[in-house]
Amino acid sequence: MPSTVDQHKGMTAAAQQIILSPSDTEYFNQLISAIKDAEISGGGQQLLHSLASYSNDREAEIESICNANHQGFVSSVTQLQEVQDGSFALMTNVLGLNQLIQASTEALARQKKCLVESRGVRQNINDANQALHDCLEVLRLANQVHDLLGKKSYYSALRALDELQNVHLLLNHYRLSELIQVSVPATKKLIADAVMADLNTWLFRVRETSQFLGEVAFYHTEQRRTRQKDRAEKSLPLSNFKLNSAVESVADEVEEFDVLDNEDVQVDFTPLFECVHIHEALGQSEKFKVDYAATRRQQKELLMPSSVTLIDPERASLSELLEGIAGFAIIEKATTRKAPTLRSQADVCITPNAHSLHLLIAV
Repeated sequence: MPSTVDQHKGMTAAAQQIILSPSDTEYFNQLISAIKDAEISGGGQQLLHSLASYSNDREAEIESICNANHQGFVSSVTQLQEVQDGSFALMTNVLGLNQLIQASTEALARQKKCLVESRGVRQNINDANQALHDCLEVLRLANQVHDLLGKKSYYSALRALDELQNVHLLLNHYRLSELIQVSVPATKKLIADAVMADLNTWLFRVRETSQFLGEVAFYHTEQRRTRQKDRAEKSLPLSNFKLNSAVESVADEVEEFDVLDNEDVQVDFTPLFECVHIHEALGQSEKFKVDYAATRRQQKELLMPSSVTLIDPERASLSELLEGIAGFAIIEKATTRKAPTLRSQADVCITPNAHSLHLLIAV
């Protein structure tokens, strides 16, 4: 039978083996086996004593370790508490910063939205301003056309209208431009009517002036014939040259006289020239040429009375007729010279010259 010392050593070894078991299953298996062996051998108390002794030793070891590291543990706990407090403060700061960032982001989003809207509004304002500028330019030119019409600057008005139609109205797509574009033909007709009205006034004045123009032409032709007669009396060779000959014209150069522009009468062809230019610009040259020829034909017919009194001692009726015809012929000849595209020599049937007419009166 084993001694008490051997049992004690055996129970102590069994207790250590139980405690050092690698798993719970092994732990219980060894514990049950040790209890069974202890009961069989009567070493139950030894087993309990060994387990209690091992437990006391472990507790003493743990207490020793704890006593040796107590200050470090307290210090670590204090530091951990401080870290925890710092972490909490940092978390609070982070949460506050997050709220500030969210608020800033929302404010930034609102500002960005306002900026986008303001850019859209500014673009709309710029577009509206440009549209207004374009429309004002169109209105300025349209008003300029009518102002030039009022000043009787018909060719300038037509040029301004052409610029308006072919430049500004093509680049401007607003309703105002469409309305003005529709009115362009009527404005062109207005210009043509206005220049024709001035021309008709000019033709009426020319008709009223024709007789006086012929009278002045007759008078200066008589003066010229008198000067030629005087020169012929002073120089016999000059008697061989008639009035209007090359030699007579050269000899009379010092007394040059413009029958259309002198101190007694002035005939300004500006209305006629302007009318010609306007109708050329409008592409109505042929129509104007026909209308002008018809008007002059009517005026020529009005010159010829139904009867002429030849028994008047003063021969006033015949003299006035011849003066009127001469004035008409002078105007026609000047027209063929100044505006050959309007009236050619073939279009004008010029009556005998002023000198011949004067000779007829003198007979």
